[in-house]
Amino acid sequence: MSARCCLPLVLLTALPLALPAQTKLHDQIVSIAAQAHGQVAVSCVVPGKALQCGLNPSELLPMMSVYKLPIAVAVLHAVEVGHLSLSQTLHFVPPALIAPTGYSPLRNQHPHGDADDTVEELLRRSIVDSDNVASDVLLRAIGGPAAAENYLGSITLYGIHIRDYEGDQDRNLKLLYRNVGEAHSLVALLYRLTGPSPLNPAHTRLLLGWMTASHTGDQRLGALLPPGTVVAGKTGTAGQNRTTLNVTNDIGLITLPGGRRLAVAVLIADSTQPYAVRQRVIAEIARAIYNAAVR
Repeated sequence: MSARCCLPLVLLTALPLALPAQTKLHDQIVSIAAQAHGQVAVSCVVPGKALQCGLNPSELLPMMSVYKLPIAVAVLHAVEVGHLSLSQTLHFVPPALIAPTGYSPLRNQHPHGDADDTVEELLRRSIVDSDNVASDVLLRAIGGPAAAENYLGSITLYGIHIRDYEGDQDRNLKLLYRNVGEAHSLVALLYRLTGPSPLNPAHTRLLLGWMTASHTGDQRLGALLPPGTVVAGKTGTAGQNRTTLNVTNDIGLITLPGGRRLAVAVLIADSTQPYAVRQRVIAEIARAIYNAAVR
């Protein structure tokens, strides 16, 4: 079953291909995406306007740290049903479970493990800093990858697959292709956060605040938007300096003039182009969609 069921029909109905503005947007996205020389998936939705922005929107591509957003939603749900609390402390995993590579300020602060942090702080680290170890600690606390994916299914988001911990991916690069998601389903998740959210209002505001405070995507979705544009996003990255297994992603809610929020997902995998080019592709696609949304 597709996450497409979760979005209002008016937002899923593309304008006829004959409309010049929509044809131009689609052609722009195709042209920009070609610069990545890899797999590119794009999806977007904005209230009150149908945008022909889909490019391979149902293609399953590696999410990398983008998957920390659906994990965070699952953790906050666990808080709401009483399985966890934001003030509860979780024990930092033993050194044997801490991958020696991968991004984690938390691991760097506690290289030998054996430390505690609150659920709220681990969530903040996971979303704002994209801390791999913080995300893994939270994922274990809710029962592991299967529990997170089952929760997503319970809220009718079926195109997001959480199979492995960050630490396991760091050790085995082949696992990059198991934590996969559809651009369309990730946009559906973003759109749900604008209401009615699967989380209560306080937790939704907390999560969106963390997404807005993150700067990992400054050179991606928000890079070419008008100064001061608010972007609440989550990035995912692998292979900055490799020639294979490259993944450069960004998904987010972009606040438009007047307050409407545009949900956008751009996923790039197996690109042969340098990291800077992949980031620029995301930025240019976001600018094209933004311009079409405000036109």
